[in-house]
Amino acid sequence: MAASGRSVACCAAALLAAALLLSAPTATEAYDSLDPNGNITIKWDIMQWTPDGYVAVVTMFNYQQFRHIGAPGWQLGWTWAKKEVIWSMVGAQTTEQGDCSKFKSSPPHCCKKDPTIVDLLPGTPYNMQIANCCKAGVVNTFNQDPANAASSFQISVGLAGTTNKTVKVPRNFTLKTPGPGYTCGRAIVGRPTKFFTADGRRATQALMTWNVTCTYSQFLAQKTPSCCVSLSSFYNDTIVNCPTCSCGCQNPSGSNCVNEDSPNLQAAIDGPGKWTGQPLVQCTSHMCPIRIHWHVKLNYKDYWRVKITITNFNFRMNYTQWNLVAQHPNFDNITQLFSFNYKPLTPYGGGINDTAMFWGVKFYNDLLMQAGKLGNVQSELLLRKDSRTFTFEKGWAFPRRVYFNGDNCVMPSPENYPWLPNASPLTKPLALPFLVFWVALAALLAYA
Repeated sequence: MAASGRSVACCAAALLAAALLLSAPTATEAYDSLDPNGNITIKWDIMQWTPDGYVAVVTMFNYQQFRHIGAPGWQLGWTWAKKEVIWSMVGAQTTEQGDCSKFKSSPPHCCKKDPTIVDLLPGTPYNMQIANCCKAGVVNTFNQDPANAASSFQISVGLAGTTNKTVKVPRNFTLKTPGPGYTCGRAIVGRPTKFFTADGRRATQALMTWNVTCTYSQFLAQKTPSCCVSLSSFYNDTIVNCPTCSCGCQNPSGSNCVNEDSPNLQAAIDGPGKWTGQPLVQCTSHMCPIRIHWHVKLNYKDYWRVKITITNFNFRMNYTQWNLVAQHPNFDNITQLFSFNYKPLTPYGGGINDTAMFWGVKFYNDLLMQAGKLGNVQSELLLRKDSRTFTFEKGWAFPRRVYFNGDNCVMPSPENYPWLPNASPLTKPLALPFLVFWVALAALLAYA
């Protein structure tokens, strides 16, 4: 009887421990609460039938608020449902032709079962262009640059169906930028897209339309974070650096980074990773390509001032059309902003305005240069105090979350924040000790 009771207690304790451990928050989430509806939608519009297939216009719309597709651009792939081939393309091309040996004359543009499509480069001849093409695969956000938030190409498909009932939609869509990160759903046939003339008096429509939705996950995109945050303030001499190894650690040999004054710097930049987009970062304690520094600069009677500096530690990349998203409860009272563009984001509805998106001024600082003397941009924010909430105590003046180009940055631990003189740091978060307590209790129950 005692043995049976001990067995039941042991099982209960194991289940309790497992439930508590599984309920602990994960370090990286696929769902982004700051952009819950963000996605990239691929719309495939069949515009006309041909003797053995159809001509379609494929358009990629970026519906993400602050995540764009930067250089070297997107790569779109799928698997044909039958034995389709691509006769020709306008505004894009496949990376491989594949085996077209069965065609005796005029071989198709691509015969692969699973083609990969890339955008054409700027400067492409006009007879090879279509509207919204030829941007080297760069797709900006609607918030930042709505005129360049879509990318299109035209495709002529053969050996396919020639009616709505005989056409088969492709399967297994993939979107790389150029690495992983996006997961695409299946193609869903919907209402044909309507196209209006310039005067809006006549509408035509596609013969058939299907849509594919792709969502982003930072967990899938990269094994380590790509940015970190450091903090400082006028009321404390302490500078809180990015946490050590925020984006990885230096190899013992130092082969995964390079110092700015190294005589081998140029040779390292021109090394094997130059053409693959592999970062070459400056040797630091955090090893991140990007660092965001938040400095509480000044305190006035009715206002306070913050300085934000973004520094690039990547010797191989400059960031065009960069953006920064931060979350702070006083963002509903931004009074003045210097040298950055700004737009409030309201992911929780119009009643809460605590999230802001910042980006550079065109032709001034919208380009973040590669690591070096010019590899930084900065701005200052003037915020009006709210007497009901404003305080410098307990790290209130520092941001809750920071994103760079859509990726969540590593924040310092709250107990390390700069504190007011004669103030004691916050007690450490209770989540982990609470979890350890219950696991220990479960273990004691098992052997009671």
